[in-house]
Amino acid sequence: MLKVFCAPTRYTQGPHATDQLGAEIRTLGLEGPAIIVAGRSAIRLLSETWSKTFAAVGMRHAIYSFGGECTAAEIRRGCQAAREANARVVVGAGGGKVLDTARAIASDLSLPVVNCPTITSSDAPCSALSVIYTDAGAWEEYRIYRRNPDLVLVDTAVIARSPARHLVAGMGDALATWFEAKVCADTGAKNMRGGASTRSALALAELCYKTLLADGVAAIEALQHQEPNEGLERLVEANTLLSGLGFESSGLAAAHAIHNGLTTAPGTHACMHGEKVAFGLIAQLMLESQPKSVVEEVLTFSNSVGLPTTFGDIGIGNPSQELLEMVAKRAAAAGETIHNEPLSVTPALVMEAMRAADSAGTVCSCIFSAQASRSRAIARFISPIRAPPVAPVCGPVCTRGCRGRSPMEGSFSSLRRAGTVRQSNRPAWSRPGRGYSPRTSCSGS
Repeated sequence: MLKVFCAPTRYTQGPHATDQLGAEIRTLGLEGPAIIVAGRSAIRLLSETWSKTFAAVGMRHAIYSFGGECTAAEIRRGCQAAREANARVVVGAGGGKVLDTARAIASDLSLPVVNCPTITSSDAPCSALSVIYTDAGAWEEYRIYRRNPDLVLVDTAVIARSPARHLVAGMGDALATWFEAKVCADTGAKNMRGGASTRSALALAELCYKTLLADGVAAIEALQHQEPNEGLERLVEANTLLSGLGFESSGLAAAHAIHNGLTTAPGTHACMHGEKVAFGLIAQLMLESQPKSVVEEVLTFSNSVGLPTTFGDIGIGNPSQELLEMVAKRAAAAGETIHNEPLSVTPALVMEAMRAADSAGTVCSCIFSAQASRSRAIARFISPIRAPPVAPVCGPVCTRGCRGRSPMEGSFSSLRRAGTVRQSNRPAWSRPGRGYSPRTSCSGS
């Protein structure tokens, strides 16, 4: 099998990069008019800047307001808008679903595409694929395109003013990249372009993981001050470029398949893509019987930035047997990326791994919740910053029966055999999908 590595033609990142959007497009030899597929927030924030940057290079543009979900019907509407504008280039501006839609429109019309993420909630911007959902919000298919975007332009001044939840969700998506890439490389699975992984793709995926651990908390603090700092710049690059290249040129495995399964559960629909992927990753680590030190590191990071670690965190606290069976069957469907794992995966095994993930996440979250008062620097902003566990601290105040255990005490097989599923006691405002104000709720726009 041939090794295949793919990437966007050009990647540009920095404060106020939108000011140079027109010039960047001209640099690549692209011509107008441009159709901008944009979410509501992007239109509100950037319409004036778009007018100036396109006027500066003598390029006409029109704006198509994204309808909220990347569906086949939304793509058809966007194509019609592009035809009416006589567009010769498609620009996507917004969250991952906006960019997925823009890529689909450009592919259907055989036009070049420019991606301008205004939030970093997923690693979609650099890729040559779209995730298509049904009108009900369930995962439907991946659409793979012939080429990656012609330009990805990331304005970190815009990112610094975005809700922290979006950045954290992007960390969840990126967190899985290294672990899924390693699985695909080890098993010889095909990447998203139909080839084998290169060493370069694996190196980028590993650097992505290391950057998350090093800069995740500092990046959230930059959003508190609404000013980009070096930590945010590195984190945005990890969420967008490193994770995007890493997953596409190495491949996906269980974490994303379990995400796809979770989309069949209505309770998870308020959660973002990366939030469900983050829980899927914990289940993947259990499925693979990863060392306790690895799982503990992932759980520690997840708690430190506010990523989901339990069923309750993703909106399905105390799930029924029937619900878990539905999720597991979808995750283990024929052709799913979970079959890139180095073992024969069945729905029963997926259910076991998800239950084990919830049990481990519950124990670890309990310890972090007890330590939350040690650091309140950004508590009102996204989620308590929790110090890594140095000793068991749960006592009489613990309501979840962990009895002072360390996060990973006991074998993973004993966690898998846990007879009950317990819900996280994180405050409602720090649990994805629960208690978010309209300012921080996710519409993908």
